[in-house]
Amino acid sequence: MVISEHLSRPTVHRNLQLVFGAFAVVAATLIALRPDAPHPLFQAAGTIGYAIAAVLSFGSLLAPRDATRRILIVFHLLFVPAQFLFLLAHQAPWIGMALSVVITAALRPRFPRLGRTSRKTWLTLHVGAGVGWLGVSLAMLALAVMGMTADDPQARHSAYAFMGTFNVALAIPSVLFTMVTGAVVSFGTPWGLVRHRWVLAKFVIALALPVLATLEGSWIDLLAERTADPAAAPGGTGTLLTGAMALFFTLLWIAVVLSVFKPGGRTRWGLRAAGR
Repeated sequence: MVISEHLSRPTVHRNLQLVFGAFAVVAATLIALRPDAPHPLFQAAGTIGYAIAAVLSFGSLLAPRDATRRILIVFHLLFVPAQFLFLLAHQAPWIGMALSVVITAALRPRFPRLGRTSRKTWLTLHVGAGVGWLGVSLAMLALAVMGMTADDPQARHSAYAFMGTFNVALAIPSVLFTMVTGAVVSFGTPWGLVRHRWVLAKFVIALALPVLATLEGSWIDLLAERTADPAAAPGGTGTLLTGAMALFFTLLWIAVVLSVFKPGGRTRWGLRAAGR
């Protein structure tokens, strides 16, 4: 039974990489062939990114597993937030992000503990990125309210146009940087990612916010295009966007409260690890 289990693990890993490689080829094709993509830069990035992912996935099948295991772990950990960017060009990356998470978990990564200086450095970067993200979300909430309530057509259109710029130039980089630094702090310290309820809750929030952000991005683009006509009003979409930005801002503040008060104690995985 033990022998068959050890033999099956490499097969599972190879099959997952084969599936991901095939998906990467399809995703690169879909993104490249999409007409009138809203963000050509991210369309090009998605096409190139998935092409590289396909080459790496199929190439890993030809190399010894021990030689590629660490490379694949690092790649998929970094490729999850990268695929979030590709959502601005196509919806296929949702599948890719799920596959990357499954592959990373199947590879059973072990992360070295950060030293004292490294831990403080990464924690400082994470806190700074989170504060910046909170400020950007507040600014976007104010712009959403302005776009929904302004009587001046030019002010309405300018508010949504500024929101589009904020979303691409500030919000998305803040999301990526916060998630990456948060993952490093979680994996590189005894807190872990699923060992404490407050960390797990923050992780769930971090997964929910990109989903909400993709909806907001499409609504922002729609409203910027609609309000270019002075006679057009934001309508129900403007109300939805304002409500979504308020929810976004509230979830970020919940994450701040969780970080400070650390409620809930250990999860069952944390209790098991503490027992060992």
